[in-house]
Amino acid sequence: MATSALVQEKCPLLAETAGHIGDAQVRNMGTLGGSAAHADPAADYPAALCALEAKVRLVRKGSERVVDIEDFFVDALTTAVEPEEIITELILPVEEAGTGVSYQKLRQPASGFAIVGVAARIRTSGGRITLARVGVTGLSATAYRATGVEALLEGSEGSQDDVAKASAAVDEGVEAISDLHASSDYRRSVARVFTARAIQAAL
Repeated sequence: MATSALVQEKCPLLAETAGHIGDAQVRNMGTLGGSAAHADPAADYPAALCALEAKVRLVRKGSERVVDIEDFFVDALTTAVEPEEIITELILPVEEAGTGVSYQKLRQPASGFAIVGVAARIRTSGGRITLARVGVTGLSATAYRATGVEALLEGSEGSQDDVAKASAAVDEGVEAISDLHASSDYRRSVARVFTARAIQAAL
């Protein structure tokens, strides 16, 4: 995924995010669907899937359904997959011209998981941001789209002040987790910094 020329061309955010996962051995064994199904709060792919507005096709004998990624992640290690269902497909957009992407994370040095990770897709036209999608992992019990950040960015010029104001909203209404790696307050602070970095890199 990280080195595929096709993925790099058509869905560059996914390719970039893949390059941040664990180490080479982990990347060679893991799968995109497996990461989504596991729903680890600190996994990298879920942030990108949220920013990409992915859809998940779930199949079992006699039926299938497609679930928006926002409805797919329910809680830590918990998804909308029902008994006897499996993921058969993740549906992702082919990126349009004029869209910049970036995945930025504070890496837990032993495991490679994200203390906080932020995926950004930013599209501009005529000197203004026309589309902003921001996915966050590590901060909460589930990956999520930072819609408050997106709303503040869209229509703006993407100036340094615009980015700073929008990034400050990344943790609004979010219950930040606390564990042996980082306190909730630290995660909130880091989330704002890495949101700004991801947006600026995407721009």
